[in-house]
Amino acid sequence: MIRLPCSLPASVRRLCRSAPIALALASVPATALGQDSADDDGVRLGISIGGVSTVGLLLEYFNGNRSLDLTVGTWSFRDLTLSLVAKEYFGASALRPFVGAGLWMATANPSDGRLGVAVVFRAPVGVDWMMFEDHALGAALNINRALWVRRTDPGDDLPLEGRLVPLPGLYYRFGGR
Repeated sequence: MIRLPCSLPASVRRLCRSAPIALALASVPATALGQDSADDDGVRLGISIGGVSTVGLLLEYFNGNRSLDLTVGTWSFRDLTLSLVAKEYFGASALRPFVGAGLWMATANPSDGRLGVAVVFRAPVGVDWMMFEDHALGAALNINRALWVRRTDPGDDLPLEGRLVPLPGLYYRFGGR
């Protein structure tokens, strides 16, 4: 079982613990239809709000039920975030749950400090809804854990806490499936 930090609200801790069960239940109807999307491949472009940045641009290459998702974004237009995630989609219906794993890097260069860099493990759990042909909306809960940090303040040498941080996000994507 995943141990979540006590500082998170109880509702968020329950949501994180129930995500695998919800994902399994959501994939049952799509699997029961017997559809297979192994022949699907292509590229989707999109925009995201939340998750690993306030706003981000997305590029996703997918082959069947697997994809590589590249996100370039920013929190305040004075920093840059870059994320690369491998994802697995379940089923072949219009509503497809997914899980993924990858890395997220954030950089910040304040005018009065040194370049700050963080490397974070990212594990999104979410659902992708194909509204119309080539138009999809999605939502994900990104479970993150810092792996390495170079802080902007050279005197700040606090160790990483090693806790899981959930960040919700939404996206719109355009492209073939």
